[in-house]
Amino acid sequence: MKLSKLSILWNALILLVLGSLAFLNVVLFNQAKKYYLEVNQTRLDPLGLNYYPVDFEGTADQPEPRVVFLGDSRAENWPPPDINGYEFVNRGISSQTSTQVVQRFSPHVRSLNPDIVIIQVGVNDLKTVTLFPKSRESIVHNTKANIERIVNESHSLGAAVIVTTIFPVGEVPLQRRPFWSDDISQAIDDVNAYIKTLADEQTVVFDTFPLLADGRGVLRAEYRSDELHLNAQGYAVLNAELSKLINLRSFQK
Repeated sequence: MKLSKLSILWNALILLVLGSLAFLNVVLFNQAKKYYLEVNQTRLDPLGLNYYPVDFEGTADQPEPRVVFLGDSRAENWPPPDINGYEFVNRGISSQTSTQVVQRFSPHVRSLNPDIVIIQVGVNDLKTVTLFPKSRESIVHNTKANIERIVNESHSLGAAVIVTTIFPVGEVPLQRRPFWSDDISQAIDDVNAYIKTLADEQTVVFDTFPLLADGRGVLRAEYRSDELHLNAQGYAVLNAELSKLINLRSFQK
């Protein structure tokens, strides 16, 4: 006996729902696995000291000014701009907070003898304000203090600093929304306003928002690989401006 059209549609709907649930379960499992691995990696090496060699070879009398990218995954993924006359070294580590970056500054940066330090860090601190709303003020305060300390530590080495504002965040996917809120964007705005006060003769604030954000203050779709990270086009936009900043005479030791 042939199935009625209604039965066929009903069965198709059931299959669609089951398929959607299966897909969602896979997505959630992969996300949970990712965080599980990150947590246990952090337990084994809380500061990520094994991520880079502590003793950098060839630090003495380098022929070109050395530029160091320092921070979280947004720094780690940042390709060097295409300019001559500089040596670029990356010391970004994915998922790190500003506290971790501060504590690994000496082993990862001091031996490099940098001429310029480029700092991009803070979003991993501030995305926790939804999880710990009672600690919101202390999280924001500590992020500000850590960024200022990284700037000061860089100056103590004789390096100039380019401290970037924390990049805008893109559209948040469904699986992340239960752990997200608008307060994260507000916290980013608070810290970025503070970062702008750090500008001085040896510190340039690189405000990334005008380059990366749309009219809503959200990371432009054409510049993002996901809600937190830039794609190659996004970094190309940043590097066009960064090249101008690096070539400023005030950045020579």
